Amino acid sequence: MMNTTPAIDSAVAAGPSWAGRRVLVVEDSVVQRGYLVGLLRQLNFGEILEAGDGNEALRLLEQQASPLFLVLTDLEMPGMDGIELTCQLRERRLTENLIVISARDPRLLEIIESMGCEDASIGLLGTLLKPVQLESLTQLLCKASNRAGDCAPAVPPPLQQASLEDIEQALARKEFVPVFQPKIAMQSGQLKGVEALARWQHPQRGMLSPAHFIEALEGTPLMADFTLAMVQQVLERILEWQQHGLPPLAVSVNLSADNLAERGFIDRLVAQVSASGVSPSALVWEVTETSVMRQLSQALTNMGRLRLAGYGLAMDDFGIGYSSMQQFARCPFTELKIDRAFVNGAAQWPNRHMVLKSALDLGQSLGVATVAEGVETVEDWKLLRDLGCDMAQGYLLAKPMPAGDLVGWIRQDRRRLRALAGEE
Repeated sequence: MMNTTPAIDSAVAAGPSWAGRRVLVVEDSVVQRGYLVGLLRQLNFGEILEAGDGNEALRLLEQQASPLFLVLTDLEMPGMDGIELTCQLRERRLTENLIVISARDPRLLEIIESMGCEDASIGLLGTLLKPVQLESLTQLLCKASNRAGDCAPAVPPPLQQASLEDIEQALARKEFVPVFQPKIAMQSGQLKGVEALARWQHPQRGMLSPAHFIEALEGTPLMADFTLAMVQQVLERILEWQQHGLPPLAVSVNLSADNLAERGFIDRLVAQVSASGVSPSALVWEVTETSVMRQLSQALTNMGRLRLAGYGLAMDDFGIGYSSMQQFARCPFTELKIDRAFVNGAAQWPNRHMVLKSALDLGQSLGVATVAEGVETVEDWKLLRDLGCDMAQGYLLAKPMPAGDLVGWIRQDRRRLRALAGEE
């Protein structure tokens, strides 16, 4: 049995209990199978079944009175491999949770990850490269405990979309407010800008994310009023930050497809900024590829007008649409925001790494700033920095926060961010 460090032992002892839970280890190597069984015993699992390949695993599982808590399987095995076994487990509902391991090309494990993302019924907790470490295994298992409520309080079900009438009343009461997520320069660790994100400060339900109201707003005349109300608050916050002596910050604000294609809205937007006294260079309008494509001619015209007026333009969620590269090349963008789908886990998965590198190379060759979204691990941060990404935002750096918290956050986290930028 593998010895563990005191830190890991403490984490295991303090974590959820898997006593009495039944698990199956599927591994053709007797040595590797024994090693995995030893890890599971350290975690106090109950009955631990063993199988040498997928066919033997299915025979064992079909003899059980109920689905097992977990199947932990190798990817490459004689007979039935781990991919086929994964499909069989999904179709027959023979396990609640699945972890797939391999010593082969990590891109093969990424296939399993993609399968799990596309079909939640697989019950995939995640994948691990061999040799499996106890700490990594424990972290994946905690996902299963979260589902059962062992590690964290139950998350309430999402609220239904608000009605337009409710949204209109909330606008009149000024209940929609922006929060701000910092964008950090990767080479220096300095704050370079923030993205404004809408929240609904509901009097009964508390702070609500856009998931509760944006879908209802899309495609309605109310979207223009909503956006302008958010922009007005952003302008006021910029002026307040200037009074507090903060360095100039570029604030990114999202524009919807309908907003972007409407000349009258653009006129109102430009007039609003002009009346505030805020320089256009302090604002970056974020648009998605789909919003550009929806009404291409009008969108291109209005983006050209905004750039001529001195505003920044960012393509958001780059890499998601089928023609991202074409639209980015033809539009006057100043910033390229790379979607979190290609950032999160890029240090681990070669395919994401290559897509990420290609996007960064494109941005650098066209002379625009590159911003990585969804940076959550130090490993991804280091990869982005080494690849020459300009800025990053994500929970590793800071969560979205109220405008009033930004000054305190800068003072508190300045040293941590500089240390992160200087890590080797």
